[in-house]
Amino acid sequence: MTLPRPDIRPNNPQFSSGPCTKPTTWSLDALNDAALGRSHRAAIGKNKLLAAIETTREVLDIPADYKVGIVPASDTGAVEMALWSLLGARGVDMLSWESFGAGWVSDVVKQLKLENVNHHDADYGKLPDLTKVNFDNDVVFTWNGTTSGVKVPNGDFIPADREGLTICDATSAAFAQELAWDKLDVTTFSWQKVLGGEAAHGMLILSPRAVERLESYTPAWPLPKIFRLTKGGKLIDGIFKGATINTPSMLAVEDYLFALDWAKAQGNKDGLIAKANANMKVLADFVAANDWIDFLAEDAATLSNTSVCLKISDPRVVALDADAQAAFAKGLAKLLDDEGVAYDIGAYRDAPAGLRIWTGGTVEQADLEALTPWLNWAFETQIATL
Repeated sequence: MTLPRPDIRPNNPQFSSGPCTKPTTWSLDALNDAALGRSHRAAIGKNKLLAAIETTREVLDIPADYKVGIVPASDTGAVEMALWSLLGARGVDMLSWESFGAGWVSDVVKQLKLENVNHHDADYGKLPDLTKVNFDNDVVFTWNGTTSGVKVPNGDFIPADREGLTICDATSAAFAQELAWDKLDVTTFSWQKVLGGEAAHGMLILSPRAVERLESYTPAWPLPKIFRLTKGGKLIDGIFKGATINTPSMLAVEDYLFALDWAKAQGNKDGLIAKANANMKVLADFVAANDWIDFLAEDAATLSNTSVCLKISDPRVVALDADAQAAFAKGLAKLLDDEGVAYDIGAYRDAPAGLRIWTGGTVEQADLEALTPWLNWAFETQIATL
């Protein structure tokens, strides 16, 4: 029997996992002070870029001796820059449990063609066995699997006395999960994830150990200009003071500065983590109360508090073949989209059929609470078509 449409709708139906929704206080007026029509190398541009760097450090409590830089091509550009610039000095352990981690494996094996590579992988919903990672090698991993909703619980699996570098894609973890800076040598993220900034710019954060590697090791392959972090065997320090490698969008920079100021008003990273945890609890309570849906993550300790991935566990759907399950989930997401109560919450294209709902700090808890009755309505409406 189909449920009646719920009476209350989310004020903001934007639950996309990236770009994620902007803070509720955002408006185009936030961009009024953008340094448009000016060189990014003029004082006004450099000052804004440096402010973005140092406010990022403040909000995330990044150690003072770590380098923070703005680089091209979003999180992807930042990760690729690290892989091409740093790997090859020793063996590499690659960790993957969803599509983005698998992409980094492909780059290292098929593009860089490194030979001494150990690959630790796991199916969607699980983590690889972290006890088997060899930290005498360099280690590449995602902190939070955006397309599986599975994160590492903490940094305890990384030894303090490691020989290799850790290269961490933290794009859906930064500003929502506690990053263990003392265990991370290279950390990357993008503005359009947890803070809802605009796309095309990435952040690259280097520990002193990573800087030492850059200044003591030259890769065997040529590096395009857009990847070069050193000159004459020394780090190009200007990159980490606002002298970007290529031209940034000062409009996007202004938007990021607004997001950072908003983050400070929420209590910096601790306040944002608390918001994401409270948001995720709304969905956890919903899952506990409804037997047709479950988390894709199998271990509660690994459950993401940003990109919450859900699978449909009703026996009538589970009994369908894979194509029919995917069609059911897409139909459910389309119902919610057509009603204007939830946009862009279908599972990622490479992930198992289901839903993916963003619960980072820019999402309001009341909107998630208003969404959950609609999830039940959409399921009952869709199941009636079988």
